[in-house]
Amino acid sequence: MSGAELHAVFDVAAWGAAAAAIWWLSRIRGLQFPRQSFELPYIAVLVFGAGIGAYIFGTLNLWFSGMPGIARSVEGALAGGIVAIELYKWLHGISLRTGARFALPLAIGVAVGRLGCYFAGLEDFTYGTPTTLPWGHDFGDGVLRHPVQLYESLAMAAFAVFYVWAVLNRNAAIITNGFYLVLFYYGLQRFVWEFIKPYGALIGPFSLFHLLSLFVMVYAAVMLATAPNVSVKHERAAA
Repeated sequence: MSGAELHAVFDVAAWGAAAAAIWWLSRIRGLQFPRQSFELPYIAVLVFGAGIGAYIFGTLNLWFSGMPGIARSVEGALAGGIVAIELYKWLHGISLRTGARFALPLAIGVAVGRLGCYFAGLEDFTYGTPTTLPWGHDFGDGVLRHPVQLYESLAMAAFAVFYVWAVLNRNAAIITNGFYLVLFYYGLQRFVWEFIKPYGALIGPFSLFHLLSLFVMVYAAVMLATAPNVSVKHERAAA
């Protein structure tokens, strides 16, 4: 299979894993999430915003790195989805926080999806800078590079394990704020990995995705700082 075909296989697997995570949370663990996050207009706005953000930021990063073409970005999708949903909620007078059910699906989806980026090789432009470390990977051109895709996959898998532990222990504080926790964590680890990626800098040593990571972290930090108090444990967590 070609790199693009392998990437597509893992993209499908990532969506499947995310769907399985939602099913496990709702059907097996019995968690209740805001009904708004299941409504068709909400989902349509989320998908539209995420899609626009994915292509805008992915493509801009290519251009800023001196490469032609069109690309997608997971972090761009996150940023686009955040902006789209916050605008939707503002226009419809929704003050309730609606992202809780996406925490585990996001972590698992990224963990699986990044494997596709890894197997896609050089054509995916998600590899790291050259390294002499023993786990450096040759993506096909004889140069050992940081397998940043695997770093991110492992990091997000670790968050997924942490979140599952919280669910099994009925930790309502983590479940209710899980989406903002995973956003902050994602932005932080992504900010670190960007220093070992071959992307064009915009401000000093910072690339477009450094700045986008900061946006995601600031948004998540504000939401966490203003979160209402919840009981640490109870029998049926409402997120």
